[in-house]
Amino acid sequence: MKILIKQGRIIDPSQKLDGVFDLLINNDKIVELKKNITAKAAQKINAKNKIIAPGLIDLHAHLREPGEEHKETIATGVQAAIAGGFTTVCAMPNTKPACDNQAQVEFVLARARQAKLANVLPIATITKERIGKEISPLAELKTAGCIAVSDDGDAVADSRLLRRAMEYAAMLDLLVICHSEDKNLVNDGVMHEGYWSTILGLKPIPAESESIIVARDIQLAELTGARIHIAHVSTAKSVAIIRQAKKRGVKVTAEATPHHFTLTDEAVKNYSTNAKVNPPLRSKEDVKAIIKALKDGTIDVIATDHAPHAEFEKEQEFDYAPFGLTGLETALPLAKRILDWPELIAKMAYIPNQILNYNRGTLKPGSIADLIIIDPNKKWVYSEDQIQSKAKNSPFLNWELTARVEQVYIAGKLCKL
Repeated sequence: MKILIKQGRIIDPSQKLDGVFDLLINNDKIVELKKNITAKAAQKINAKNKIIAPGLIDLHAHLREPGEEHKETIATGVQAAIAGGFTTVCAMPNTKPACDNQAQVEFVLARARQAKLANVLPIATITKERIGKEISPLAELKTAGCIAVSDDGDAVADSRLLRRAMEYAAMLDLLVICHSEDKNLVNDGVMHEGYWSTILGLKPIPAESESIIVARDIQLAELTGARIHIAHVSTAKSVAIIRQAKKRGVKVTAEATPHHFTLTDEAVKNYSTNAKVNPPLRSKEDVKAIIKALKDGTIDVIATDHAPHAEFEKEQEFDYAPFGLTGLETALPLAKRILDWPELIAKMAYIPNQILNYNRGTLKPGSIADLIIIDPNKKWVYSEDQIQSKAKNSPFLNWELTARVEQVYIAGKLCKL
């Protein structure tokens, strides 16, 4: 079936394109992109005053299946994803059991096919069962379809083991995604160490618990030649280390989440467990450093770290509630608060695609028709009754946001939002 999208502002960083054009889809491909396209028997869509962009790609989401389907399933997770404009989602491996073997990778892919919505790319573990004792069978995992490896939720504490894993991954050209957290420094902390942790009497997590491991992982990447990606960067010290490493030519990329550039640790002041995340919300100075790093390219992408939890789990004392918030449905409008549209599309579609060596993130003729149509001026309230995720644990509930995804096409097919 042919679909002709007329008069939209097309933003495609892969072609350095930002202007008003028509776009023609035939079956699952983009076949033409130029001004004044005419096409017989095509369904026409008027996109005047709207933005047409490649579908967003989330490098970091927790879809919880298998093992914690009471929080989220792959089916509900990808429904939330398309509501937020994400046509591709990378599924983190800290499921129960962990995604550390071929069967688990194939299970995730099968569940995604059943959902028939967003593309789901499994990330497998660096170590078996994520316990940091034995390297996972990385070649087998890549062959099965995993896009990267990570022990997200935990750093690999044994530096020698991580070195060997990076060497192995480098041989396979497999991306290593690093969760940077020194558990000994974190201890039993629950929020950022600073003014607010002192005022609230909550156990603190120092910024150095992140930056020390960022420095170690970068040095190991430099030693081994591995491609690494630093997840959920949250501190100014981490930013400085990454910036220096890039100048030295280390193969390192990095991501920031919307909550880490939108909120500070002050969001915890009412003991709201929806603001309890890992890494924790940081200081104003850290937030400024993250925003600057996004603008100057030190931080390459915006990822959600979508981490759904059941209501009963978050409705506990702050010390006992789990870390994490839902992020797929609010990422785009929150990012728009600090970036212009070309910057945003680059950091949420084109550059993630480049990091993954995937075949999306573009509107070039001949490419798969994964794309979104955005109303850039639409004001809306993020309310519980609209949430597509199974979980509601967001500090952005009842916020008025600007910019909303109106239509999502995956392989040329319109998805129901």
